[in-house]
Amino acid sequence: MTNTTHTPTRVVMLGTHGQYNIGDELLLATVLRQLGTQHEYVVNTYDAADTAARIDPDYQVELINTAGDRLALLRHLRRADAVVFAGGSILKELSAATGRNRYATLLMILAVVTATRVIGRAPMAMLNIGVGPIRTRFGRWLAGRIMNQVTLVTVRDAGSAALCERIGVRRPVVSSTDAVFSVEPEWLRGGAPRPAADSGTLRIGLSLNHDIDTPENWEHVVATLAQAVRDLAAERPIEIHGLPMQSRGKTHDDATVLRDFAERIAPVPFVEHRPDAITEVARIIEQCDLIVAERLHAIITSAKLGVPVVPLAYDVKVRQVASVLGLDDVSIDLSAPFTAADVHHSIARVADDQRGARAALARNTDLLTVRARAGFDQARAWLAGVRA
Repeated sequence: MTNTTHTPTRVVMLGTHGQYNIGDELLLATVLRQLGTQHEYVVNTYDAADTAARIDPDYQVELINTAGDRLALLRHLRRADAVVFAGGSILKELSAATGRNRYATLLMILAVVTATRVIGRAPMAMLNIGVGPIRTRFGRWLAGRIMNQVTLVTVRDAGSAALCERIGVRRPVVSSTDAVFSVEPEWLRGGAPRPAADSGTLRIGLSLNHDIDTPENWEHVVATLAQAVRDLAAERPIEIHGLPMQSRGKTHDDATVLRDFAERIAPVPFVEHRPDAITEVARIIEQCDLIVAERLHAIITSAKLGVPVVPLAYDVKVRQVASVLGLDDVSIDLSAPFTAADVHHSIARVADDQRGARAALARNTDLLTVRARAGFDQARAWLAGVRA
C-alpha cells in the first residue's frame, strides 16, 4: 500500500507583528483562525516572545525576527508554498507624525514581493488590506508595482478599491471589509460572560492615538476633547475609561496619551486600564455604555460587541469604517475644524438613544460580517488551490 501522507502547505504570514499594538495582533489571530490549523505558518515579528505568547498552540507557527534576521525571511520566502500579507494598512505613504520617510513601507513591501516572485516564485495574497493614503505619483507607481505581482488582493473598503482602480491594478481586486468583522463576539471576549448592565453613571471608553494625519493639530484635538468631556460632566454623572490599544513600544503610546488626558479633565473620574490582549480590551468595552475612539480596531471590536461608538476619524481608514457602520452623523473628523460642542453633541446623541444606536450598529455590523466571511471563503479556496 502506498503511503499518501499529506504535507502541510507552508504559508509565510507577513504583517506588523511584535510591536505591541493589540489591533495588529488581533489581525494575525483573526487570519490564522480563518485560514485554519492544517497549514504550517512562518510569521514575522519584532518580538518573538511576545508574539509566541499570543498564538494559540493549535497552530504550527515558526517565528522569524523581522529586524534582526532578514536572511531568514529570504530563506523562508524561497521555501514557501504561499505568502500572505495579513490585513492592515499595508500600502500607504507614511504621515509626518511617524518621523519616517514617506515611502518607507511601500519600498519595503516592494522588495519583499519582488524577492518572493523572483527567488521563491510562491503565489502571494494580500487579505483585507487598506490602500492609502497615497498622494504622490511615485507612491501610486510603487503601489501598482506591488499589487501587479500579487495573485489575490482583497481590500477592506470602497476607498481602497477605488484607489486600486486609479493606480491601474491589472489583477481583479476583491472588495471585502476588515478581517475582524469575520469573528464571533464570544471569541473576542475569550468566552467570558458579558458583564451585567448598570445604570446611573454614563461610562465612556476612550481610545486615543497620537499619530493623526495632521500632527500640528494635536494640542487642539486633545484640548477640545477635554473641554467636551468637562462640559458633559457638568450636566450628567460620567466616568471615563481609558482604552489604550498600544501601551508600550513608542514614545507617544496610547497609555501615555490617555494619562495626560486624564490630567486635563480632572476632577472627572478616570479609570486607567492597561490591556495587553483583545480579550481584555473586549471586557473594558463591554463595561462601558459607549466608546469614543480613534483606533480602528477599538471601533470594530465595539461594533462586534454591540457597544455604540463615536468615531474620532484621525485618518482615512477610520473615516471609511465610520461610513460603512453608518456613523457619519456622529463621527468627529480630527483633520477638519471641530469644536467641543460638536463632540459634546455627538456623545450626548448616542448616550440618549443607546437602544437605537445599538440596533442601527448591529444591522450594519451584520452586513459587514457577511462580507468579511465571504472574502475569507475566497482566500481559503485560493490557498487550497496552491498545492492542488
